[in-house]
This record gives sequence, structure tokens and C-alpha cells, in this order.
Amino acid sequence: MILKEGTRGYRAYTAKHLDDLLVRAGFDTDERLRVRAVATVLPFRTNAYVVDELIDWSSVPDDPIYRLVFPQADMLPETDVSRIAALLRKGAPAAEVQAAAHEVRMRLNPHPAGQLELNVPRVGQEPFPGIQHKYPETVLFFPKQGQTCHAYCTYCFRWAQFVGEPDLKMASDDVGRLVRYLKANPQVTSVLLTGGDPMIMGRPVLGRYIEPLLELEQIESIRVGTKSLAYWPGRFVTDPDADDTLKLFEKVVESGKTLAFMAHFSHPRELEPEALGTAVRRVLDTGAVIRTQAPLIRSINDDPAVWARMWRRQHAMGMVPYYMFVERDTGPQDYFAVPLARAHEIFRDAYAQVSGLCRTVRGPSMSATPGKVCVDGVAEVAGQRVFVLHFIQARDPDLVGRPFFAHYDPHAVWLNDLRPAFADRFPFEAAPAGADASEAALTLPRLTA
Repeated sequence: MILKEGTRGYRAYTAKHLDDLLVRAGFDTDERLRVRAVATVLPFRTNAYVVDELIDWSSVPDDPIYRLVFPQADMLPETDVSRIAALLRKGAPAAEVQAAAHEVRMRLNPHPAGQLELNVPRVGQEPFPGIQHKYPETVLFFPKQGQTCHAYCTYCFRWAQFVGEPDLKMASDDVGRLVRYLKANPQVTSVLLTGGDPMIMGRPVLGRYIEPLLELEQIESIRVGTKSLAYWPGRFVTDPDADDTLKLFEKVVESGKTLAFMAHFSHPRELEPEALGTAVRRVLDTGAVIRTQAPLIRSINDDPAVWARMWRRQHAMGMVPYYMFVERDTGPQDYFAVPLARAHEIFRDAYAQVSGLCRTVRGPSMSATPGKVCVDGVAEVAGQRVFVLHFIQARDPDLVGRPFFAHYDPHAVWLNDLRPAFADRFPFEAAPAGADASEAALTLPRLTA
């Protein structure tokens, strides 16, 4: 696809286009039906740029970008896929198909870490939906118009925002209320606009959310979580409001605040197109910083050479490698998850292949309920094989940077799969009722050289 100057050129593909796209992949009728069955449960959306510029159709279904955006027939339990496929085959009413899909969704932990209930503050006596305040200095805000993306990742832990279930949505368009909340909490210095993808919004709407923050002296940085650079670089190059959007970025920087693009790149191929390079340069020229992050995803990027290549290329382009995440405990986690022990091996081996300038990256990190838990490695301590972990960020700031231990488990993929070592509980867990401070303290072994 050619991105034509002065035209938007964006074309979305949704579930209604899925069958035609799968024909292009050479799938037979039954294979296409099973993929469509998965797409009734999990969201599907892509666009012409991803389809024409990023996917190598000669390598489908093994192509990593294809696997990154297209549903796979084995992403869900066989019994569920077969049941929904049978409904589609017989032309069952849409309500019956959606009822079956809803039943499956509710078993997929649609909101990990209780994100609809936890960390949602109150303004006065009322909860403020669309905002999360997990860490003292940082507030997450979910703009109502930014709760979709240019294309959906198959691993996305926020998939529940996109499936039409009203009870699973989290968003707000009340900027005034956000400003009042920030003024009432002067310890907040950073606001993260997230979604979905805030960069799906045009310049006028994006400005309505960003510009009021520039008047708040306490705010030091504004972050934007986005996959737009990878999935639609034309947003910053050829869209009708690309130039105006970049002027908004300049306005943020000129106000004395840091504008940080938290850009998601999941595979080196996303960094190859010329359009991407142009978009990155234009964003950086505004004074914004681009930090890069992605989850470790089985069958897509679970290879240290892939990560090393990605980090080196990002650094060469002026971006800052930031995080390798562990796949969240939601949706098709069983399909994409990499065991924590293997995740650390991949991170370590990739880290060893890059220069110190790329070693700004951290991980593998789990964004769990108590905070961001980093797996530092596997060690022998006091005769036991253990995971060594620490909090990069925590709901309780006193826990940040303090090492703790878990029994080694080669099959563990998430924090709740682990058992504490050298203590009855993890440091973020509540002490048993009636325990005094000394009993509640975490006991660590004495380490010797």
C-alpha cells in the first residue's frame, strides 16, 4: 500500500472481512470457520497497512505479524471453538452466537488485577470510572474516544475493552473532573493517557485531553501509550491532521513538560518500513521521547535474537528500549504465555547481545495487582533453588527495589503461580490476623560471599 500525501488512506478490516482475508491465506472452509469462531469471542481489527506492508503472506500461518493480529483456531479450548463453529455453520441467530461467546469471555479473566474495581479513585463520594491511580505519582486516564486501536494485537490484555460488553468498558470524557482530581492530589506528577490507543483520536479531541494538563504546574510528564507508530505510521506523516498533531506535541514540550510516547513494538519487522522511520523522526523532532515496550509472546517473539535486534534498531532510530513484559493473566494467556524461567533466559541472552546504551530496558516484568514485579533470575540460596524478584514499581512504595524470593517452578507463568521462599508470605501479602510486626516481617536467609 502507498501512503499518499495529503490523504488519510486508512482502511480498517474487521470481523466481517475476516473470511475474505483468510481465503488470501489459503485456508479451507473448515479452517476459516474455526478462526471466525474465535473472532466471535476475542476482538479482531486490522488495517491495510498491516495487511499489505507488514505481513508476509507466503509464510502464513507462521508469519509473526500474522499471528500478532489474526485470531488462531487453537487460541481457545477446543470444545468452545467447536461449539461456536457449529452455531456459525448452521446459521444460528446472532443472539445465540453472542450468548455462547459471552459465556466463554467470562471465563477468560477479562479484567486482570481487578482493573475495573481496584485503583479507581473517588471524586467526592462517587467513583471516577476511566481513571486508575495505582501508584502515588502516576494516574492512568482512559479517554472515551480512545478506546479502540488502528489494529488489535491477539495478545492484548485490554481485549475486554473492544468486544462490545458494556460491563467490561472503562473510559471517561470528563477532563474537568480529571483536573479537579489531580489538583486534589498534588503528589501526582505524571499522567498516562491509555486505552485502547489515544492516538486513534484526531488532533481536536486529543488536544481537549492534553491541553488542560499543561496548566497544572505539578504535572512533570504526560505519557501516551500507543501502538500507532507500528500499525499506522501515517498518523504522523500523511493523515490530514498529522502536522497539527505534531504541533500539539511541540506545545507540550514548550510548556516544560516531558512528552513520552510509550510505543509498543512487538517484532523487528514493525521497524522496517520507510513510513515508520519517517514517523519516528517527525515525533522525535517535536522534542518528545519515544520509549519502547512489548510483552514476550510465545510463537511471535520468544527468541533472544529477535529482542536484541529489536532493541538495537530502536536505539539506532533514537528510541529508548524500556520494558519487556510478561504476558498478562487474561484472554488466551495459555496460548501466548512463556514460563517465567524461560522469560528470564530470553531477556538475559538478549541483554547480553546489546551495548550498554540499549540496556535501559527492564524485564521480564509482570504488571500484577501489587505492582510491577521483575524476575531478576534463578539462584541457589541457602540450599534452595529460587526465583529472585523485586518491585520496579509498587502500590506500597516501601517495597520498591527490595529483593524477595519465590520457590523455583519451571512451569510458573505469573505471580500467582509462585510460592514464597524463606517466609510464610510474600512481602506484598497481608499479615495473618493477630500477627505482630516481628511475626509479619519477611525473613531472608543470611547470604555469604
